[in-house]
Amino acid sequence: MNKVMLLLLSVAILSCTVIQEPEELIIEEVDGWPDRNEMQLDLAGIPDAIPQYEPWSPSINPVSYTVLGKDYQVLKTNKGYQQQGIASWYGTKFHEKKTATGEDYDMFAMTAAHKTLPIPSYVRVTNLDNQVSIIVKINDRGPFHEHRIIDLSYIAAIKLGIEQAGTGFVEVTAVHPGETGVPRGTLKAKQVYIQIGAFGEQANALKLQQRLASEISLTASRIKKQVTSDRALYRVQVGPISSVVEADEITQKLNSIAITRTQFISE
Repeated sequence: MNKVMLLLLSVAILSCTVIQEPEELIIEEVDGWPDRNEMQLDLAGIPDAIPQYEPWSPSINPVSYTVLGKDYQVLKTNKGYQQQGIASWYGTKFHEKKTATGEDYDMFAMTAAHKTLPIPSYVRVTNLDNQVSIIVKINDRGPFHEHRIIDLSYIAAIKLGIEQAGTGFVEVTAVHPGETGVPRGTLKAKQVYIQIGAFGEQANALKLQQRLASEISLTASRIKKQVTSDRALYRVQVGPISSVVEADEITQKLNSIAITRTQFISE
């Protein structure tokens, strides 16, 4: 083989060789709290959000929207809204990033995210474990976790007392201009239950309770009778529940037997 052919063969081999560049290292940002050694927080100097009238823009409040393949229906009004469930919080990962309203998220402001309330709305959030209450402004969407009803700012979570655990049982109630007073309650913890059904016939409630025991070995349930002027209701409730971890485990068991429409209640 002459020198010319050797040269052409070398060029051909080089042209077929793929030189791989080193893959770019992608580090996923983890949410959390700021460096506490650098913080000097004056909690008493951070007041609750003050409810005020603000327009509800259709662009911020569509009839419905989809996130992670799930559809959410935005409520037409926040009047009379009240719900109990699990709160979480979000911090450094989203700090200074845009919220649904277009304003920057400030983890040191009294704000929160909600999946279905009109934006902006104002809500009173009460920790069911210690009865501490705060008022926050809903200016973002979330949390897109199946078993969470509100995502608080970092500072709101601190004031409510759930920043260490990351989650907590709460009651969320819509408030309006002039309703700035925050009831502090008796500082007595409430017991939390998951209600999974309400029946007009006690026999049907008993059947559901027996199904829980036989199919998912869930025996910590009760039937709560409620009598009104014209009828009696038999409510099947699981609990009392000691922690958010236990609530998640129970919810997962209920979902495994196609029980998905549940609600938290406390007493």
